[in-house]
Amino acid sequence: MARVDTARSVSEPVWRQRAVSRSLRAARSRAEQRVQRFLDAAFELIDEKGTTEFTIQEVVDRSKQSLRGFYQYFDGKDELLLALFEETVGESVEDLRTAADSESKPLDRLRAFAIRLHEWCEPSVAPRKRGTHNRRPISEFSLQLAMSHPERVTAAMAPIFRMLLELLDGAAAVGAIKVSDTRRTALLLQQTVMYSWLGNRLVQNPRVRVSAEETWEFCLRGLHV
Repeated sequence: MARVDTARSVSEPVWRQRAVSRSLRAARSRAEQRVQRFLDAAFELIDEKGTTEFTIQEVVDRSKQSLRGFYQYFDGKDELLLALFEETVGESVEDLRTAADSESKPLDRLRAFAIRLHEWCEPSVAPRKRGTHNRRPISEFSLQLAMSHPERVTAAMAPIFRMLLELLDGAAAVGAIKVSDTRRTALLLQQTVMYSWLGNRLVQNPRVRVSAEETWEFCLRGLHV
């Protein structure tokens, strides 16, 4: 079959190949725009409600598209929430890289990363950037997503883990930290930083909640600096 398709593509006039390619690009662009409208509508509802408790119909109405169109791109609400989670993680990766790159020393780069990661997981204690969405409902719902869709959540979080591992390897290479297994250390540090906010949810008094700086200081002792 592959040989037939190859022979056919070779024998087709160049204008036809270009026309088909242009048509596919246009169709892809339209699909991406429609999907983005659904995502933007969902984010707007989260901003207004402060929760992920919205209906698919609300998303459809807000996006000014059809229910049929929604199900062309998403299996249901969980699939939409996964997309919102992945979009949020993508934004965080860019911000984490910027935070780390603002420092020059390996240990300072690692600290900047850890502090910013804590802020992304506990957005209520960090000022929202202009034009960004309310991340707190997505952070809270991520626990349910991790239970129902562990492979998707793991894949979405992979860039954060790789960046952390890169920073740990860089710090270890110059002797700024002393650990025997940077991969294992990255896993422990990521879990400690990311889920310290969960414990804070159980503390009523804001003054005694664990801060990003305290979390980093705790992790620092484990790095045998």
